[in-house]
Amino acid sequence: MADFYPYLVASFPMLHFGMKPPFSFERFLGECQPFMPEKDFKILSTLPLPEEYQEREEEHPLVRHWIEFDTALRNELVRTRAARIRRDPAAYSLAGIYGDSSLGPAVMAAGTNSSLSGAEKALDELRWKKLDDLATGHYFDLDFLITFGYKLMILERWERIRTADGRILLEQVLAGGTAIQ
Repeated sequence: MADFYPYLVASFPMLHFGMKPPFSFERFLGECQPFMPEKDFKILSTLPLPEEYQEREEEHPLVRHWIEFDTALRNELVRTRAARIRRDPAAYSLAGIYGDSSLGPAVMAAGTNSSLSGAEKALDELRWKKLDDLATGHYFDLDFLITFGYKLMILERWERIRTADGRILLEQVLAGGTAIQ
C-alpha cells in the first residue's frame, strides 16, 4: 500500500498545541520525501495556505475538508467583525462555504477575549481540534501526515509570535532605558 507509512509516522514526535515546534515544516518535508511516492509528496508539500484557498481546486478529500472548515471559520470571523462595525459581511466572505453551528459561539467567545493573542490562540485551538477530528482513524497514512503538517504550521506560527513578542518587548525596554534586573 503506497500511502501507508508506519515507520515514517513513528519517527515523528507527538504534537501538542502550545508546544515549541520540534522542527520546521521544511525539515518535515525533507524527512518525508525519500519515503513517499511522488504523488503523495506533492500533496503534502503543496498544502494550501489561506491565501491560496480560492486558487486551488483541491482533489484530496482531507485537504478539501480542511479548506472548507478554515474558510467557514474565517467567514464566521468576518460576520462577527462586520456586525461589530455595522458593515455587510458578504463583501468580505467567501460565498458557498458554511460551517457548523458551533463555529458562531466559538468565534464570539474568542472575540470577547481581552487579549488579541488570546483570541488568536482560541481560534487556533479550534483549528487544532478540527485537525484532530480529521486525523481520527488515520494513524499511518497520508491523511495523518497532512494533519501533522498543518499542526506543525500552527506551532511554527506561534513560535514566530513568541519570538516577535520577545524582540518587541526587548526593544521597548531598551528604548525606555529601563535596566533589566
